[in-house]
Parts: sequence; structure tokens; C-alpha cells
Amino acid sequence: MPEIQLGMHTIRSHGTRVARIHMHDWLILLLLVIIDAVLNIIDPFHRFVGEGMLTDLRYPLKENTIPFWAVPIIAILLPLAVILVYYFIRKDVYDFHHAILGLLFSVLITAVITDAIKDGVGRPRPDFFWRCFPDGKGVYDPVTSNVRCTGDKGVIKEGHKSFPSGHTSWSFAGLVYLAWYLSGKVRVFDRRGHVAKLCLVFLPLLVAAMIAVSRVDDYWHHWQDVFAGALIGTTIASFCYLQFFPPPYDIDGWGPHAYFQMLAESRNGAQPSTVNNVQSAELQAVSLYIPPQHDADTRGNSWDSSPMLGASQNVRAH
Repeated sequence: MPEIQLGMHTIRSHGTRVARIHMHDWLILLLLVIIDAVLNIIDPFHRFVGEGMLTDLRYPLKENTIPFWAVPIIAILLPLAVILVYYFIRKDVYDFHHAILGLLFSVLITAVITDAIKDGVGRPRPDFFWRCFPDGKGVYDPVTSNVRCTGDKGVIKEGHKSFPSGHTSWSFAGLVYLAWYLSGKVRVFDRRGHVAKLCLVFLPLLVAAMIAVSRVDDYWHHWQDVFAGALIGTTIASFCYLQFFPPPYDIDGWGPHAYFQMLAESRNGAQPSTVNNVQSAELQAVSLYIPPQHDADTRGNSWDSSPMLGASQNVRAH
């Protein structure tokens, strides 16, 4: 396992260099933000909702237990705070940068996939009837019996975004990523059997699961919506974490790939100077030794018995 070099690579000393190497990644993140904003602006597909289909869509219209503004705090700022605390402990800009990059990719890729599916599917929420008819009086097309909503357009638009759950996918994208991150840092798979480490790792997963349950309790989503959201968030978070870090059960699972690559490059860069030093030592050893003027046999014995030459030959052998 490579040595741990605490405080050697900080934001001040290496931050700019690391960020420049991954400049294209940050540009892709910006592109993902723009794409997700567009997906939230456009109208979703308005699925046919007949009068007979409203039986399961008459749940009461309630406020969110977890408001929309709280989701980025839970999915992004909470893991970011943990990553920041670890940086102050270890002072490793490679871990700090790549952890943040992986977290943002996890959440934003999940957001784009979730909102794209929402717009494409257009599944009505469980409370769709009251969104469509706030006064409780249904109006339907006389030919197709499709609903003719009389409610607020923004509320109706949101009512066609049930599948999959955005709260759930965002929460799992950020908190599953945090669980992966904690697994590597506390070395949960070190085969020492400390269950307390598992409890620490499972805590973010429990928070994500309770957020998913709240979406069903608030009648904003069907159970299939939160299941799909959890699956999307978990899958993307796992891919994004393993893009930047080894698996937690790996012997080097505590650090990012970039850190170990930097160590390998540093060692490879030091090898030429080491070879030059060895060659210089050999030349100095030979030049300092002046064999006595004897016959050939005597020279051979003196040469073989010379400690200086013996050291030189040992250096060559090694």
C-alpha cells in the first residue's frame, strides 16, 4: 500500500493544477445544469386520463414533508460538509477535488435522467384529481372522456411528473455516494468486524429511504415512482464513485485513483536521478583506487581484495 503523505498536497499548493486537468469535467457539469434547467421548463407528456382512471388518483393534495429546497441541502451540502471535514483532517486536494467532482456528477446525471423520464412518461400523481379539478367538479371530453382540467396550469404540469420520484433519486444519488465515501474512509471492509462502521455507513441510506417513504405518505408519488428513483440514484452514485475511487474493500480504498497515480509518477520521476547517483558513486570508487605496481597475479589479487571495488561491483550487481 502506498505511503500516506499528510499535508503534502493542499488546495493552495496543487488545487489550481488539479482543477485545470479536469477543466473539461467541470464544463460538462455546467452543461448538465443547463440541460436539467431546460427539462424543468418544458411541458411533460400529458398522458390520457379518462374518467374511470381517476379512482386511484383522488388522494388529497398535501404539502411536501420534505420541501423542494431541502433536497439539494440533503443530497449535496450534507455530503460536501463531510468531504470538507475530511480535507481539513488529511489536507489532500486530490481526495477533496475528486470527491466533490464525483458527488456533483452523481447528482446532476441523476437529475437529468430523472427529469427526462418524467417529461417523457407524464404519469399522473396520486393527487391528480384535485390538481386538475380544485373545486371537485370533474369536466370530461364527451367523446374520449379525457379530463379537461380547470385548475392552475403550473399545478397541473407538476401533476404529470410522478414517475420517477425526483426527491428520491436526488437523495439516493447524494447519500449513497456519501455511504460509498464513508466506507472507504473508515475502511469498513477491513475484516476486523467493527459493526459500528457499518452503522455509520447505513445512516445516509436510512435518511434517503425515509425521504422516499415521505413521498408516498404525502401522496405525491406511487410506490413504483420512489422505487425507480432509488434505483436510478443508487446506480448513478455507484458508477460515479467508482470512477474516481477504488472499491472500499480494496487495500487502497481510502484514497482516489488520482492520488496513487500521482505517487507512481513521482516515484518514476525519481528513478533517473537515483540511477545517475549510483553511476556517479561507481566512477568515484574506481577513480579513487590506484592498483599497486606488481605482476599480473598480484594485481589480480589486489583488485579482487579491494573493498572499494567490491562495493562498486556490488552496486553493479544490484
